[in-house]
Amino acid sequence: MFGLETSLAILLIICIILACFFEFINGFHDTANAVATVIYTNSLKPTVAVVYSGILNFTGVMLGGITVAMGIVNLLPMDALVDANPYHGIAMILALLLSAIVWNFGTWYYGIPSSSSHTIIGSILGIGLAFNFLPGELGMSAVNWDKAKDTGLALLISPLVGFSLAIIMMFIFKRLIKNEIIYKEPIAGKIPPLWVRILLWCTCGMVSFFHGQNDGQKGVGLMMMILIAVLPSQFALDASVDLQKTKTSVVQIQTLILKADTTKFGEKEKKSYHDILKHAAHFSELVAAGKSSEQVELSKRFSLRKDIVKVTKNADKLIKGENLSLTIKDQKELGTQIKSSKKLIEYAPSWVILTISLCLGLGTMFGWKRVVKTIGEKIGKQHMSYAQGASAEIVASIGIGLATWKGVPVSTTHMLSSGIAGSMVAKKGLKNLQKGTIKTIALTWLLTLPVTIILSGGLFLVFRAIL
Repeated sequence: MFGLETSLAILLIICIILACFFEFINGFHDTANAVATVIYTNSLKPTVAVVYSGILNFTGVMLGGITVAMGIVNLLPMDALVDANPYHGIAMILALLLSAIVWNFGTWYYGIPSSSSHTIIGSILGIGLAFNFLPGELGMSAVNWDKAKDTGLALLISPLVGFSLAIIMMFIFKRLIKNEIIYKEPIAGKIPPLWVRILLWCTCGMVSFFHGQNDGQKGVGLMMMILIAVLPSQFALDASVDLQKTKTSVVQIQTLILKADTTKFGEKEKKSYHDILKHAAHFSELVAAGKSSEQVELSKRFSLRKDIVKVTKNADKLIKGENLSLTIKDQKELGTQIKSSKKLIEYAPSWVILTISLCLGLGTMFGWKRVVKTIGEKIGKQHMSYAQGASAEIVASIGIGLATWKGVPVSTTHMLSSGIAGSMVAKKGLKNLQKGTIKTIALTWLLTLPVTIILSGGLFLVFRAIL
C-alpha cells in the first residue's frame, strides 16, 4: 500500500477507519439538533426525518467545497504535521481522533448537546501544545495561533449569536404570523397543519444541508491530515492543477512583494519578506517546465507544498500588517494571486469527500433519540412550540451557512441549542429556561476544550513514546 511497511499501512488504515467513525458519530450526535423539531412536532415520522436529514447532510458535504476542511488542516503547521518519522504523524492522528471520539460519544450517551467542532479544535490544540514537552524547536509554534484565534472566536460567539438572533426571529414571527397555533406546544400524536409542516421541513432541511457543508468538511480535513501526515509526497499536491499556472502566480507574488519599501518593515515583516522571496525562487526552480505535480520527483513534492504554504502565509501576514507600501490595486492583485497559488495545495480527492459524505449521512440515521429529547423538552420549562423550533433552525442555518462561506468551523450544536434557549426566553423571559439543563450544556461547553486538550496531548505523548 503506497510502498509502506506493513505495520505503518495497518496503522494508516486504523486512522482512516477512526476518522470515518468520528464522522459517523458526528452524524447522529449533531443531526439530532436538525431533526428534533420535525420529530418532536409530529411534522415527520422519525424514520423519514433522519433519512431526509441524512440525504441533505450527504449533499451538503458533496457541494460544500473544502475551505473549512483546509482551515482544520492549517491549524497544525507543516513542521508539526510531517517529519522524518511517519510514526510521529500516526501518533498525532491517533491521539487526535481517539480524544475527539471519546468526548463526542460520552456526551451523546448522556444526551448532552455538545459541539463536534469544539471537540476537534481542542484535540488539535492539545497535540500542538504537547510539542512543548518534546525535544526540538517547535514548542508553541506547533499550533497555528492566528488560525486558532479565528476559529476560537467563531466558537465563542456562535452561542451568543444564536441566542440573540432567535429572540429577534421570534418577534418577527409574532409580527408576521398571527395564527396562534404556531406558538402552541405540539399535542402528542397530532399532526400540525400542512403549512406548519412545510415550514419545519424547510428549516430542518436547511440546517441539515448547512451542517453537512460545515461539519462534513471537518471530516474531510481530518482525512487530509491523516494522508498528508503519513503519505506527504503522494497527497501534498493536487495533480489536476497546472504547475505552470501556479508558478506564474508565485512569480507575480514575488514581483509585487519586491515593490514594497522594506525600510518600513519591522523584524517580523522583514522575515516574512525574505521567506517569500526564498520559497518563491525555490518553487520556480523545482517546477521547471513540468505541467503536473506527477512529473515532479516524489521526494520533492512535499517541498513544493511547503513553498506554497510559506509564500502565501507570509504574503497574507504582510497584507494584514500596516507597513506594506503597495497601492490598493497591487494589494488586491496580491490577494488574487495568493488565492490562485493555494489551489495547488488546498484540495481533497473525490473519494475522500464521498467517504466522509457517506459516513455523515449514515450516522445521521442512527442514535438521534437521546439528544432530540433534550432539545425538545429539557431546555425550556414548556415544550418547544412550532415557532420556537422554526426560529432556532432558521438562525442556525443562516449562521452555519455564513461561517462556511467564510471558511470558519462553527458549531451546529451551539447555534441550535442557544437558538432554542433564545426562543424560550422570547416568550416568557429567563424564567422559562430549565436551569439544570442549561448549566449542564454550559458546563459541557466550558469543559470541552480543556478536557480534549489534556486528553489528546496526553495520548500524543504516550503514542510518541511507544510508536
